[in-house]
Formats: sequence, C-alpha cells, structure tokens
Amino acid sequence: MDLPKFILGDNTEYPNAIFVIHTEFPRFIINLENDEVEWFEDFHEEDKKELESETENAILMATQFYDREIANYEE
Repeated sequence: MDLPKFILGDNTEYPNAIFVIHTEFPRFIINLENDEVEWFEDFHEEDKKELESETENAILMATQFYDREIANYEE
C-alpha cells in the first residue's frame, strides 16, 4: 500500500489537538496545538545530530501540509 507522506488526524479525547502523522523516515506524529512530537523510531546517539536538522525540516513540512489542507477545505 502506498501511503501519503502526511496524514491529518484528530481524536475526540483531545478536542483542541490537531495531529499530523509523518509516514516516512523519521516517522512521527506532531500535535500542532502544542508542537509535541512522538517518534515511531528509535535513534542511536550518533544519529541525533543529523536527525535534528531533518526533524526541523520535517516539522516545517508537516505544518505547511496542514496549512494547505485547511486552505483546500475552505475553498
């Protein structure tokens, strides 16, 4: 199955949360309400430096994805 790179999610137990799921490495879910990130990967200490820059970019892309999706709904 081909998955989109990003998926929007919500949950009635967290009524104010807006979740974006990143399905490619490094896989994570971010709550845009508070920018909390939950990783689906285990990282080695030596990988953390490289991951920091990738993470910033992936979170920026997740936020941009959300903005595009909301704009599409509003049209």
